[in-house]
Amino acid sequence: MASKQFKNGVIAGLPVLLGYIPVGIAYAILAHQAGFGIWETCSLSVFVFAGASQMMAAGMYAQGAGLAAIIIATFILNLRHIIMSACILNRMGEAPLWKRLAAMFGTTDESFAVFTTEKRENCTLPFFAGVVVTTYLAWNAGTLLGAVLSDFLPEIITASLGIALYALFISLLVPKISGNLRLTALAVLTGLCNLLLCLVMESSWALIVSTLLCAFIGVFFVRDEDLGEEAQTNEA
Repeated sequence: MASKQFKNGVIAGLPVLLGYIPVGIAYAILAHQAGFGIWETCSLSVFVFAGASQMMAAGMYAQGAGLAAIIIATFILNLRHIIMSACILNRMGEAPLWKRLAAMFGTTDESFAVFTTEKRENCTLPFFAGVVVTTYLAWNAGTLLGAVLSDFLPEIITASLGIALYALFISLLVPKISGNLRLTALAVLTGLCNLLLCLVMESSWALIVSTLLCAFIGVFFVRDEDLGEEAQTNEA
């Protein structure tokens, strides 16, 4: 059963390859331009595994920011991962706590989107592990590829690679919420809330506040059936 769930997780994570590899290449090129060597560039992907934070860290380093400033900014940007990890832990079911906590290293926007929109029968530790293995390998493969090819790719290609991650997230989210008015309304509300908050605060804080606020609203607004149980019941 666990091996089947792991395989299903790997399959569910395959679409992420389409976004992670090109964005990994884009990050590696940015890191190269900031003065990172291949080892430093790849090490960030191996040990950090957070694309937006890695790009921000490379950009801040290029601008001469100190280590403390980079660490604090990265921490703030990644605060949303605490919220997403809590949601994943809550849906993961009966698994040893230490294993679930270890798996949270693989939490990204995309793995969160894949896992939390799955049916309840797939909300298991092996399934999430399958998603994480696929996404982790894809991100690191893209990083390595970009680090090796950074001197050869034209600038217009590297600039266009940056939008792949946004397109990927939209492509993952839309099929999951299509036909579900409650989830669609909550997704739109979160986006609008984030947009408005960006006018009055830093974008990283706006993302955190809008996520917390709309997640709180979703507790009362979105039912369990909206997260996949209804589809599971129909298939049964």
